[in-house]
Amino acid sequence: MLYDVSAMPITGGPYLTAAFFCDKVLREQDGVLSTIRIVDRWNVNGPTEEMPTTILQTNLVILLKAGVYRGNTQVTITPITPSNNRLQPVVFPLMFEDIDEKGAGVILPMAFPAQESGVYWFEITLAGQALQPRVITAIPMRVAYLQMVNPIPQPS
Repeated sequence: MLYDVSAMPITGGPYLTAAFFCDKVLREQDGVLSTIRIVDRWNVNGPTEEMPTTILQTNLVILLKAGVYRGNTQVTITPITPSNNRLQPVVFPLMFEDIDEKGAGVILPMAFPAQESGVYWFEITLAGQALQPRVITAIPMRVAYLQMVNPIPQPS
């Protein structure tokens, strides 16, 4: 059965459209975005038992639609480590204009310093003039560490 969306009035907003990490974001001449290689796991290799700090290069993409909301908002991104430490949040302002389907978003090129293996969470909070701050999603970033062991030389 098909749904008649015109019978479903939009009464809220903004709405989350997408939130993910990817390798590359292209903005075409007509303004349309293309994302390349959506990623949620990074494999890190190293020589020691403990994982060394590793810089993960990625792009964080957060896309929202206005719904009936108009005005300024802010998106706060709070990284949370696998050991549940909340890192310094990053805040971005957004403006929703006067068209229901008009969107806004954050595209953040990142060089994230991962210091431990496990799942990092990036909590996304939305707040605005007429909006109480609320967590709208959390994006996982799994970092798996594998210690590289020197192979034992075989006798010749």
